[in-house]
Amino acid sequence: AQVEENAISLWNWTVTKHMGSVLNDEQRAKLRFVACRLLCLCEGSDPPEGTIQRKILMSMKTGKGWIDIGKADLADEFLEIAMNNIEKLYMKLLKGSDGEADNHKHRADVEKNLFKVLSYQAESAVAQGDFQKAVTCVQRCKDMLMKLPKETCYLSILCYNFGVETYEWKRYEESSFWLSQSYDIGKVDMKYSVGKEMQAKVLRLLATAYFEWDCNLYLDKALKAISLANQENLHPAGCFLKIKILLKSGASDEDINSAVAEFLHHEMSLDFYLNTAKLVLEHGRESVGFDFLKSVAERFESSPDLGKITLLHIEFLLQNKRELLAKQKVEEIIIGHYTGKQLLPEALNRLHIILWDRAAKHYEAKSYSEALHWYNYSVSFYTPGQIDQNLAKLQRNMASCYLHLKHIDKAKEAVKEAERCDPNSIFTKFSVYKIAVMEKDTEKAVEAVIEMGKLADKSSPCEDKLGVDENTGTNLLSLGAQIALENEQQVVAIKALEYLSEHLQDCQQLFAALKCLVRLMLSKIMTENEEKSVTYILNNSFSAAHKKLAVSFAEEKFTGDMRILDAHWFRKVAWNLAVRFRDYPEKMRDFFLLSFKLSQFCPSDKAVLIAQKTCLLMAAAVDLEMGRHETPPKQTELLTQSLQHLQACKEIWQVLKLTGDFAKDPTETLLLLYEFEARSKLNDPTLHKLMESVWEQPHVEVKTLEIIASLAMESPARYPVLCKKALKSALNLHRKQAVIDAAKFSKCLHSLINLSLPTGLMDLDACVLQEVWDYFEDALSVVSSTDAYPEMEILWLLTRAWNTGIFQYTAGKYKEAEQWCGLGMRFLNHLGSLKKSYE
Repeated sequence: AQVEENAISLWNWTVTKHMGSVLNDEQRAKLRFVACRLLCLCEGSDPPEGTIQRKILMSMKTGKGWIDIGKADLADEFLEIAMNNIEKLYMKLLKGSDGEADNHKHRADVEKNLFKVLSYQAESAVAQGDFQKAVTCVQRCKDMLMKLPKETCYLSILCYNFGVETYEWKRYEESSFWLSQSYDIGKVDMKYSVGKEMQAKVLRLLATAYFEWDCNLYLDKALKAISLANQENLHPAGCFLKIKILLKSGASDEDINSAVAEFLHHEMSLDFYLNTAKLVLEHGRESVGFDFLKSVAERFESSPDLGKITLLHIEFLLQNKRELLAKQKVEEIIIGHYTGKQLLPEALNRLHIILWDRAAKHYEAKSYSEALHWYNYSVSFYTPGQIDQNLAKLQRNMASCYLHLKHIDKAKEAVKEAERCDPNSIFTKFSVYKIAVMEKDTEKAVEAVIEMGKLADKSSPCEDKLGVDENTGTNLLSLGAQIALENEQQVVAIKALEYLSEHLQDCQQLFAALKCLVRLMLSKIMTENEEKSVTYILNNSFSAAHKKLAVSFAEEKFTGDMRILDAHWFRKVAWNLAVRFRDYPEKMRDFFLLSFKLSQFCPSDKAVLIAQKTCLLMAAAVDLEMGRHETPPKQTELLTQSLQHLQACKEIWQVLKLTGDFAKDPTETLLLLYEFEARSKLNDPTLHKLMESVWEQPHVEVKTLEIIASLAMESPARYPVLCKKALKSALNLHRKQAVIDAAKFSKCLHSLINLSLPTGLMDLDACVLQEVWDYFEDALSVVSSTDAYPEMEILWLLTRAWNTGIFQYTAGKYKEAEQWCGLGMRFLNHLGSLKKSYE
């Protein structure tokens, strides 16, 4: 008893809370489920009538709750419980066990509950796709209608809902059954019928189901259903559907004409008649459609919406390629416009769209005169002096037609009108631009491009037939560049491409524009040798390409192969420009560096590494060369830059050496010499450390050592110790030759003696004199062994030795004076023609 009481309390609580929208449908279903379950657990062997009635109510509503939230499978159990308890109650009533006075009323209540449970079971079966069970349940309900006539409406609507559900699931056979049932049930008792409007609605859906199921097979049924529907309650949807079915069935023009004529006898909206005419015309029934439109026009002659009928007539005349008749209709509208029969604004807008669309089709077919004819119709509706953006578009489109027809003056007039109406439109500027290009007016064309460039960021998408998409500005600039090139206007094309490259987001389009721009600039450089063009290429075109390549790598928006091909193209062009500007060191260096930067976007194969190494080596060489002729601080800046290039070059060279044999490649030597020169002139403290590795190398060339010696003393560098060491090393290498090259040996020795024995110094250290004496002895040895020693060098040695002796004599060092003068005289016998002069 306690559990039963709690179950009933829970049930009542759920009902009250639902009324206040505290619980949603699913929560209510769950609570009812719990309450109903609890009540079922309390059932005794012979429960009283009240308990059974309560259980019927609760289980019935619980089942319905599950159905309503889409969980029909959970409903079946409770509906079965309700059914079992209804049977129990019915048996009790038959026995009269409770001694009720009015059993007839109770039996009527039981039958109502049975009807409800059967209808709920039908709902559950339909939801679960069990058609046969649903049919059985509904049939039992139908059988009960004699006793329960008031339920006729409910059962009819239930079957209609089943018909709607199964129609939506495209189960047309089931849908047609349920809709037929709905209609039949609706006729059982006219007193409790759903009414004619609802019956017509059921029949319309039934006709639609037959139509969509198989129109050919069920054509008669569909026509019968829709005819019945229209008899029950004439509705535009029913009329329209009947025409659809007739058209689909291939009915004769006469039958269709008869059907549409029938509608004219009824009060329908204009839109209905227009849609009907549209439907007939779209199915190719021209004579019926156009006749019907004429009848509709007569009926709505005084309506302000009459223009809608005329417009539809024009549209279908054009669709059916009856252009001459369409023109007549348009001209009638134009006459009406100026005689007080204006179209409503909405209809006039629609007419403009039709006229423009027809003009555009002729434009695309290159029938420019015909396009102008249709555009002129549109112009007819504007008053002189009117300012309207649409009129500006119209004038621009007309200008395009005139340009194609080579009517420049008329095109200029049209553009002038467009400027008056919409001066700040990018399309207007584009029209001005086209005329300027065709007239070879470079100044005006460039001015128009500049204006277009400024407006490119503000252009609106899809403005008219010349508009393409949201990239209107870039598309027009691109088209502008193309037009300029076609008309051999390079200066204008360059300007258009400049702005285009600033606005393009698409990598592929940008690189195409940049390539075109670079080619044009190169052509300009070749013909005019323009300094400005070179600077522009450096600062704009190549920097834009480099920047976009970097972005594309980061964002991976650009396919790898395309990106690499573009990078190669730009790096090779930069290389060629560097070579071309060899007489302009600064530009040559900048292009080599550009080529290097762009090559970093290419795969690092051997060819690219060699190119990178050469670019950096050349850039370093150019900075060194420029640094030789500069003064601080510019010289310091150039030398520092050179070192940076050399460091990057070294790293690439280390990788490159691993890819093959580079024994004959001079890169190693050049890197050494360039670095030595830069560091020596920068007075770099690491210079001696750099040279330590050089002295240790076994295969250093004599020429390299001699250049190092020269650079060590070249201003602002002064490293006599390094110079002397290099010269000594060079001299040793000369001695090691199988056959000494006397001329080269003499030059090296000359430099070494000059460095060790400064001219005019009398007080020299004995060690220094001894070192220099040894050099003279070396020279004498070589002079004695060959006739190839240059005579002037022998004379120079003689003179230097003699003069050193004289300096010693002057200083009172007679013994040393005798030795050095004697040394000089030993060279006397090796002189040729000059011997007698010095004896």
